[in-house]
Amino acid sequence: MKIIGIDNLNRDTVSDILICENINKYYGEKLLKYLESECDKYSDCSYKLVEDGYNLYDATILY
Repeated sequence: MKIIGIDNLNRDTVSDILICENINKYYGEKLLKYLESECDKYSDCSYKLVEDGYNLYDATILY
């Protein structure tokens, strides 16, 4: 599994960020909970636990 950072405002010009990969689900959920506790609802970035096959969004392809 992977933990990624995604844009909280859903802008097309902001790419996803890889935080970590090759983490199992148990520790991924623990780390995700910690990362979310450090952010507030006004942060530009939020975090998500996804499968290994998930392709990160790359905004540079659009432009």
